[in-house]
Amino acid sequence: MSRRDIGTDDPRVHVRPGKGSRPRTKKRPSFAHAEPGMVIAVDRGRFTVALGANRMVQAVKARALGRKGVIVGDRVGVEGDTSGTPDTLARIVTLGDRQTVLRRSFDESEAGAREKLIVANATQMLIVVAARDPEPKRGMIDRAIVAALDAKVTPLLAVTKTDLDSAQELIADYEAIGITVFALNRDLYEPAVPALALAETCPQTAPAPTVARGLVALQKQLTGEITVMLGHSGVGKSTLVNALVPGANRATGTVNEVTGKGRHTSTSAVALPVAAQGWLIDTPGVRSFGLAHVDAAGLLRGFPELYAIARDCPRGCTHGADSPDCLLDGHPELALRLASFRSLLTEIPSAY
Repeated sequence: MSRRDIGTDDPRVHVRPGKGSRPRTKKRPSFAHAEPGMVIAVDRGRFTVALGANRMVQAVKARALGRKGVIVGDRVGVEGDTSGTPDTLARIVTLGDRQTVLRRSFDESEAGAREKLIVANATQMLIVVAARDPEPKRGMIDRAIVAALDAKVTPLLAVTKTDLDSAQELIADYEAIGITVFALNRDLYEPAVPALALAETCPQTAPAPTVARGLVALQKQLTGEITVMLGHSGVGKSTLVNALVPGANRATGTVNEVTGKGRHTSTSAVALPVAAQGWLIDTPGVRSFGLAHVDAAGLLRGFPELYAIARDCPRGCTHGADSPDCLLDGHPELALRLASFRSLLTEIPSAY
C-alpha cells in the first residue's frame, strides 16, 4: 500500500488514518407489497389516496421517490398504515406511469414559459361555461380544447344556466366540430327534481325536458371515466358537482355584479367518486389558461375543422393573418374559429 500524500514531508506531522469508505449496497427495496391507489387530493405535502372504493388514507411522499412530483390522478403504491383511521399516516413509495398529463402554462419569464401540471391520467375534460352571468368566452373554450387534445384527453362542453339564455348558437357551433355538448338548467341542480324523477319512472306519460336529458346524459358520460372539470369562477362548476355527486357539499358562490366575474370557491383540485366507477376532478376556477407548452402544429390540431383545410395549404404556410395564399381565408363560415386560432397563434413560441 502506498503512503498517503499529506502535503508535507515533515516527519513531525502526524495524520490520523482516514476512515475507510464502505461501498453503498446495490440492493433496493422492491415495494412489492405496496397497496395500489389513486391520489384524490393534495394539500401542503400531504396526499389523500383512495384505496378501493371506500377507504381513504393520508400519506406523505417517501424519500425513495426523490424529486418526483405527485399530483391528483396519479396511480401510486402505498405502504405503512393503510387502515385509514384518523391520525394515521402512510407513505407513497411508487409512482405509476402517467397515461395522460393535463398542463397549462401560467407565467412568462426570461427563461421561458413555466408549466403547471393540473391532473394525471384524465380521460375526459369537461369544459364548463355559463350561457349568461358570466358571459361565455369562446377564447377560453378554444384554449381548453387545444390543451385537452394536446394531452390526448377527450374534450366535452357543459353549458349551464340555460334557463337564462338558450345559447343555441354557441351549442351548435361546437357540436358542428364534433364536441359533445350538454345543456343544463340551474333548476335541475337541486337534489330532488320531480320532473326528472317522474320521467325516469314513467317516461311515456311524463317525458323529461331537454335539459333533464342533458344531465342524465352527462351522468352516463362520466361512467367509468376520469373527468377533470375546467371553467371560470362563477359558471356553476361547484353547483354542478353537487348535483352529480350527492353529499359532495362543494361551496358555491355568486357573480360580482360590477366585474361580472365569479368568486373562487374551489381552492384546490379534488377527485370525487361519481357514477359507476368514475371519478370527477373539480379544479379551482381559472382566470387564464396559457398554451405556451403547445407548439404551432399542436395548436392547429386543436381546431379540427381548420386542420382538415390547412393540410392542402402551400408548403411552408404559417396560417397566420399575413400568410399569402392560406386556404383558411377562403371559408367565411369559419371566421370566428379562424380569428380565435390566429389570436392563439401569436402566443405560441415555436413556428412551423
